[in-house]
Amino acid sequence: MSASEIDAADEVMCTCSGTTRGQIYDLVMQGKDIDAISRWTGAKTGCGGCEWDIEVFVRALTELPSS
Repeated sequence: MSASEIDAADEVMCTCSGTTRGQIYDLVMQGKDIDAISRWTGAKTGCGGCEWDIEVFVRALTELPSS
């Protein structure tokens, strides 16, 4: 994670479930896909307003080159 992303780790991405950017990052790093993240956190199961942002964030994380 870059410095700006670390600073944003506490940013709430899903207000319905309170899921943060940092939680999603950690779950992606554990190998969870978007459906598992949704089941695990409750994100994307309320109003649906976060769906696009979360999917874009997860896609960006999964497309990162391996270190």
